[in-house]
Amino acid sequence: MDTTTKLRYLKIFLVITGVFFIVGIYPMMMWVWPDGWGWTPRQPEYEQMIMGIYATLGIFLIIAARDPMANRSLIWFTIWSSIVHGAIMLVQAIADETERSNLLGDVPALFIVAAIFWYLMPRNSTH
Repeated sequence: MDTTTKLRYLKIFLVITGVFFIVGIYPMMMWVWPDGWGWTPRQPEYEQMIMGIYATLGIFLIIAARDPMANRSLIWFTIWSSIVHGAIMLVQAIADETERSNLLGDVPALFIVAAIFWYLMPRNSTH
């Protein structure tokens, strides 16, 4: 895929991911698939904190879609923080059998987001 096409898809994925971070994570944790997106014991304080962080990141990802190359550091932060967050949760879900559903829920979701952003990020800084 050429750089222009990647940039076009990157802009789309930034908006889709941003919207999901703003309005999708909470329903996934609370109603859609709590076993795969929430953690035991349920902690409203933790869930509110995660929602606040991801909603804020989602807003900035949507803003970054206007000019992704001017927002490279935010996109790379999203990539690396998703990898680190997913890796920590992976270890926790393996160690705690009550959290194994997360191995099919939020853990792979974080790695998928990181992989797609990584693939779509243009490698040169002139574009």
